Amino acid sequence: MDVRMDLLGNGVAQGDVANFLMANGRLDVGRMRPFIDDDGLNYVQVYVGGDPKDVSSYQMRPIQTNATLRPHEWRQLDEAVLRVAERQLVGIQDLITNGLVYNLGNAMGTTVLEYHDISDALEAEMTMDGISRAKGDRPVYTTNYLPLPIIHADYELNARVLAASRNLGNPLDTTLAERAARKVNEKLESLLFSNTTYSFGGGTIYSYLTHPKVQVADMKTAWTSATGETIVTDVITMKEKSLAKKHFGPWVLYIPAGYEAILDEDYGEAADKNFITIRDRIKAIGGIQDIKVAYMLPADTVVLVEMNPEVVRLVRGLGIQNVEWQTEGNMVTKYKVLTIQVPQIRADQEGNTGIVVLKQV
Repeated sequence: MDVRMDLLGNGVAQGDVANFLMANGRLDVGRMRPFIDDDGLNYVQVYVGGDPKDVSSYQMRPIQTNATLRPHEWRQLDEAVLRVAERQLVGIQDLITNGLVYNLGNAMGTTVLEYHDISDALEAEMTMDGISRAKGDRPVYTTNYLPLPIIHADYELNARVLAASRNLGNPLDTTLAERAARKVNEKLESLLFSNTTYSFGGGTIYSYLTHPKVQVADMKTAWTSATGETIVTDVITMKEKSLAKKHFGPWVLYIPAGYEAILDEDYGEAADKNFITIRDRIKAIGGIQDIKVAYMLPADTVVLVEMNPEVVRLVRGLGIQNVEWQTEGNMVTKYKVLTIQVPQIRADQEGNTGIVVLKQV
């Protein structure tokens, strides 16, 4: 199953969903979830204004085209997708848990986020009379752009399988929906932890590893063969680099899958009788909030991230959704699991950021 990332920016579209949005001016998710109600008629839920989380902000509207699923079948697909999302996301979920989220008001109508970084300005003066004027220089703003991709994966529901499910009273088989959600989540995580960048519409999506301002620390010995003391020294070095850039934590330490078991080994020699693991010792370092395994991280690469919106945030326009896409004949209906959200790695004009990458250089 393929996962695609459609991009829009500066009047240019890339991908089928992006071209649909460009041609129609909008992509109304509610209208792309038609359902068969108890009266046998076809409807969609339309947002009419107000709090998007309030059910009274939505109204049922009849449609002329044929729907395929009933409300409870949509719920089964949605629950399957959300289960996968909650279980699989690590770095993205940390941004959500720490409140590092910038929600867009018009997700489908916003193709590129325009944002600014700022220089340092102003100084505080200390005088006895308070009359002397303090330095009053203005901050300098630089305009930047961040592409807002539509990440999606397609799957199908066969009309015969759907009919058999209804006739026998069996739950709907949600395997394909779960797999599509898993692929979308993997793409989201790769935006944080891979070595790739995505440039479009005058802006670039960077990861923790590819942002030009992240600091790099030298891992002289791979942790698979390093002592506990060496590993702790590496982490302290990473923390010191973050502090030197005026980023004071708290931090989350991300490690590759190959280091998970290493951190569970005893710290120090048995004769020391410490009876603590390397993981325990790292967590005893001031400001280390947690240690997480990021399965998308390359081998022998560790990342320390300050959980601060000035360092990283999740720009989110649309959470993971199921939509009906197109119908081919009467036997197969296409569906998409899609989302509009992207991590934004940030630094000020002086190049200060709270991200430190430890790797062998």
